[in-house]
Amino acid sequence: MILRCLAWLVLSFAALSAQAAGFVEMDGATPPPLQLKDRNGNSHALAAYRGKVVLVNFWATWCPPCREEMPSMQRLKEKMSDRAFVMLGVNSGEPAEDLAEFLKLVKVDFDILLDSDSAVTRRWKVFGLPTSFLIDRQGKVRYSLTGVTEWDQGEALALIEGLLKQD
Repeated sequence: MILRCLAWLVLSFAALSAQAAGFVEMDGATPPPLQLKDRNGNSHALAAYRGKVVLVNFWATWCPPCREEMPSMQRLKEKMSDRAFVMLGVNSGEPAEDLAEFLKLVKVDFDILLDSDSAVTRRWKVFGLPTSFLIDRQGKVRYSLTGVTEWDQGEALALIEGLLKQD
């Protein structure tokens, strides 16, 4: 428990510090592989979403900033339901039981993938939660953000809309 509290303090500080910096434009590199199962046992591979804009969000149930942005992510998913857009929430380092308990309280219907051993989180070089990546239609990383944001408005929505307009 002490380790979780200490981790929360460190990650919260990192998230709050990064929030002021906003989105970081990336060099358009191909992201590391991502293939995980969702809470229903269905497999999801990032490569399968080529042709769509993808938001990959690394988070955990114990992370207050992660929990804070969940409602805006759900609103974004609803707002983009008829667009070439996919949202993948990667639950990092937690057992499926913890996630199931959290989802009884917070209702979201976007895909949440289980990275119970944090192997994918490490491969993506995620050092603070939440950390998000916007992937363009060609499968390239275009933007990253460490910290919380309102996904259904402002800069976040403008970046997603911009990527959707690109071929």
